[in-house]
Amino acid sequence: MMTNLFSIFDPASSIMMLPMNWMSSMIGLMILPYMFWLIPSRYNMMWIQLTTFINKELKILINKNAWGSNIIFTTMFTFIMINNFMGLFPYIFTSSSHMSMTLSLSLPLWVALMIFGWMKYYNNMFAHMVPMGTPPILMPFMVLIESVSNLIRPGTLAVRLAANMIAGHLLITLISSTGPMLNIYMASIMIFAQILLLTLESAVAIIQAYVFSILSTLYSSEIK
Repeated sequence: MMTNLFSIFDPASSIMMLPMNWMSSMIGLMILPYMFWLIPSRYNMMWIQLTTFINKELKILINKNAWGSNIIFTTMFTFIMINNFMGLFPYIFTSSSHMSMTLSLSLPLWVALMIFGWMKYYNNMFAHMVPMGTPPILMPFMVLIESVSNLIRPGTLAVRLAANMIAGHLLITLISSTGPMLNIYMASIMIFAQILLLTLESAVAIIQAYVFSILSTLYSSEIK
């Protein structure tokens, strides 16, 4: 009987006192098609079409003078998507469900964007504090609200990704924990529900990686 639902997210595997759970984040990089760069295989074509599609989506949002930076967000999308999918396999540590993982992605990116924006485009950064058409009496409050919303951006990015990964895994764990107590008919229904939930979680794995990359792109496009 499971006493703590959140125990499935605890890093517990280790070899010679070295934690091995976080290795699942690096194992996903091994499936990237390094050996197919010169051969137009279907595996390689699938990755090229995926990255090209994400690249086109990000180019719509990003400034034309900074098109080269969309490589960062395309790579981030691929990395997050692979880690989300890795967590759907049995006995594999879900690294994207931990704030230490998601915050380490969002916080350095946000800090870099803020430093770059305030050092090079400080006039535009001040202009973003007060939206156009704001009455003079509300300007101090708008500056405070915009400052707070800007400061919590890395936290909201990290919490959104981690919470969505935790929610789906908890629901699957709750349903599967009742399996030994069910008869054959109810167990069949439970297995069918689990398949539907895994399909939904596969879609969530892609959607959350897409949302993380799109929001990061939108935050970077506000600098100029």
